[in-house]
Amino acid sequence: MRTTQDYDVGRQYPGPPGAVAGDEPEGSGWVLFAAVLLGLAGLWNIFAGIAAIADAHVYVANANYVFSDLATWGWIILILGILQGFAALALTTGSELARWFGVACAAVNSIGQLAFIPAFPFWGIAMFSVDILIIYALVVYGGSRLRTA
Repeated sequence: MRTTQDYDVGRQYPGPPGAVAGDEPEGSGWVLFAAVLLGLAGLWNIFAGIAAIADAHVYVANANYVFSDLATWGWIILILGILQGFAALALTTGSELARWFGVACAAVNSIGQLAFIPAFPFWGIAMFSVDILIIYALVVYGGSRLRTA
Protein backbone atom coordinates (compact mmCIF):
# COMPACT_ATOMS: atom_id res chain seq x y z
CA MET A 1 0.00 0.00 0.00
CA ARG A 2 1.35 3.44 -0.97
CA THR A 3 1.34 6.39 1.44
CA THR A 4 1.88 10.13 1.04
CA GLN A 5 5.55 9.63 1.87
CA ASP A 6 5.91 7.79 -1.43
CA TYR A 7 4.60 10.79 -3.38
CA ASP A 8 6.68 13.55 -1.73
CA VAL A 9 3.58 15.62 -0.89
CA GLY A 10 5.24 17.97 1.59
CA ARG A 11 7.91 19.28 -0.77
CA GLN A 12 8.11 23.07 -0.99
CA TYR A 13 8.96 24.55 -4.37
CA PRO A 14 10.97 27.79 -4.55
CA GLY A 15 8.77 29.66 -7.03
CA PRO A 16 5.67 29.53 -9.17
CA PRO A 17 5.14 26.48 -11.37
CA GLY A 18 7.28 26.57 -14.49
CA ALA A 19 9.61 29.23 -13.18
CA VAL A 20 13.33 28.74 -13.09
CA ALA A 21 15.04 29.81 -9.89
CA GLY A 22 16.93 33.05 -10.40
CA ASP A 23 15.01 34.25 -13.46
CA GLU A 24 14.52 37.78 -12.15
CA PRO A 25 16.32 39.71 -9.44
CA GLU A 26 14.51 40.46 -6.22
CA GLY A 27 12.49 43.65 -6.47
CA SER A 28 12.14 43.81 -10.24
CA GLY A 29 8.37 43.62 -9.86
CA TRP A 30 8.42 46.64 -7.56
CA VAL A 31 10.42 48.66 -10.06
CA LEU A 32 8.04 47.72 -12.87
CA PHE A 33 5.14 48.63 -10.56
CA ALA A 34 6.78 52.01 -9.87
CA ALA A 35 7.32 52.66 -13.59
CA VAL A 36 3.70 51.87 -14.43
CA LEU A 37 2.39 53.94 -11.51
CA LEU A 38 4.67 56.82 -12.44
CA GLY A 39 3.36 56.72 -16.01
CA LEU A 40 -0.26 56.62 -14.84
CA ALA A 41 0.33 59.42 -12.34
CA GLY A 42 1.91 61.48 -15.11
CA LEU A 43 -1.06 60.86 -17.38
CA TRP A 44 -3.50 61.77 -14.61
CA ASN A 45 -1.53 64.93 -13.88
CA ILE A 46 -1.57 65.93 -17.53
CA PHE A 47 -5.37 65.61 -17.58
CA ALA A 48 -5.72 67.42 -14.24
CA GLY A 49 -3.42 70.21 -15.41
CA ILE A 50 -5.38 70.69 -18.63
CA ALA A 51 -8.64 70.74 -16.68
CA ALA A 52 -7.26 73.34 -14.27
CA ILE A 53 -5.89 75.53 -17.06
CA ALA A 54 -9.21 75.37 -18.93
CA ASP A 55 -11.16 76.38 -15.78
CA ALA A 56 -13.13 73.13 -15.70
CA HIS A 57 -15.77 72.98 -13.01
CA VAL A 58 -14.35 69.88 -11.33
CA TYR A 59 -12.36 71.73 -8.68
CA VAL A 60 -13.46 73.37 -5.45
CA ALA A 61 -14.69 76.93 -6.01
CA ASN A 62 -13.12 79.91 -4.20
CA ALA A 63 -10.13 77.95 -2.88
CA ASN A 64 -6.99 79.72 -1.65
CA TYR A 65 -3.77 78.53 -3.28
CA VAL A 66 -0.18 78.70 -2.13
CA PHE A 67 1.28 80.55 -5.12
CA SER A 68 -1.37 82.07 -7.31
CA ASP A 69 -4.61 80.80 -8.80
CA LEU A 70 -5.97 77.58 -10.27
CA ALA A 71 -4.47 78.22 -13.72
CA THR A 72 -0.98 78.50 -12.23
CA TRP A 73 -1.42 75.22 -10.39
CA GLY A 74 -2.73 73.71 -13.60
CA TRP A 75 0.53 74.60 -15.38
CA ILE A 76 2.60 73.25 -12.48
CA ILE A 77 0.70 69.95 -12.43
CA LEU A 78 0.86 69.69 -16.24
CA ILE A 79 4.64 70.12 -16.27
CA LEU A 80 5.00 67.61 -13.44
CA GLY A 81 2.89 65.14 -15.42
CA ILE A 82 5.09 65.48 -18.48
CA LEU A 83 8.22 64.97 -16.38
CA GLN A 84 6.67 61.90 -14.76
CA GLY A 85 5.90 60.43 -18.16
CA PHE A 86 9.53 60.86 -19.21
CA ALA A 87 10.69 59.33 -15.92
CA ALA A 88 8.43 56.30 -16.40
CA LEU A 89 9.83 55.70 -19.88
CA ALA A 90 13.39 56.17 -18.64
CA LEU A 91 12.87 53.65 -15.83
CA THR A 92 12.42 50.88 -18.38
CA THR A 93 16.08 51.28 -19.36
CA GLY A 94 17.20 50.33 -15.85
CA SER A 95 19.66 53.17 -15.47
CA GLU A 96 20.62 54.60 -12.11
CA LEU A 97 20.02 58.13 -13.38
CA ALA A 98 16.46 57.19 -14.40
CA ARG A 99 15.85 55.75 -10.95
CA TRP A 100 16.85 58.96 -9.17
CA PHE A 101 15.03 61.09 -11.75
CA GLY A 102 11.91 59.06 -10.99
CA VAL A 103 12.41 59.55 -7.25
CA ALA A 104 12.87 63.30 -7.76
CA CYS A 105 9.76 63.55 -9.96
CA ALA A 106 7.66 61.63 -7.45
CA ALA A 107 9.00 63.71 -4.54
CA VAL A 108 8.30 67.03 -6.26
CA ASN A 109 4.89 65.76 -7.34
CA SER A 110 4.05 64.69 -3.79
CA ILE A 111 4.76 68.22 -2.56
CA GLY A 112 2.79 69.65 -5.48
CA GLN A 113 -0.16 67.39 -4.73
CA LEU A 114 -0.17 68.46 -1.08
CA ALA A 115 -0.30 72.07 -2.25
CA PHE A 116 -3.07 71.14 -4.73
CA ILE A 117 -5.33 69.85 -1.91
CA PRO A 118 -7.41 73.09 -1.71
CA ALA A 119 -8.56 72.48 -5.29
CA PHE A 120 -9.27 68.76 -5.09
CA PRO A 121 -8.82 67.38 -1.56
CA PHE A 122 -9.34 63.62 -1.95
CA TRP A 123 -7.46 63.44 -5.24
CA GLY A 124 -4.47 65.29 -3.79
CA ILE A 125 -4.24 62.87 -0.87
CA ALA A 126 -4.61 59.84 -3.15
CA MET A 127 -1.89 61.08 -5.51
CA PHE A 128 0.37 61.83 -2.55
CA SER A 129 -0.05 58.21 -1.43
CA VAL A 130 0.78 56.94 -4.93
CA ASP A 131 3.93 59.09 -4.96
CA ILE A 132 5.04 57.65 -1.62
CA LEU A 133 4.64 54.11 -3.04
CA ILE A 134 6.69 55.07 -6.10
CA ILE A 135 9.47 56.53 -3.95
CA TYR A 136 9.50 53.42 -1.75
CA ALA A 137 9.73 51.06 -4.72
CA LEU A 138 12.53 52.97 -6.43
CA VAL A 139 14.62 53.63 -3.34
CA VAL A 140 14.37 50.18 -1.80
CA TYR A 141 14.32 47.92 -4.87
CA GLY A 142 15.77 49.97 -7.72
CA GLY A 143 19.38 50.34 -8.64
CA SER A 144 22.25 48.61 -10.33
CA ARG A 145 21.57 45.23 -8.71
CA LEU A 146 18.61 44.84 -11.07
CA ARG A 147 20.91 44.87 -14.07
CA THR A 148 23.25 42.19 -12.71
CA ALA A 149 20.78 39.30 -13.10
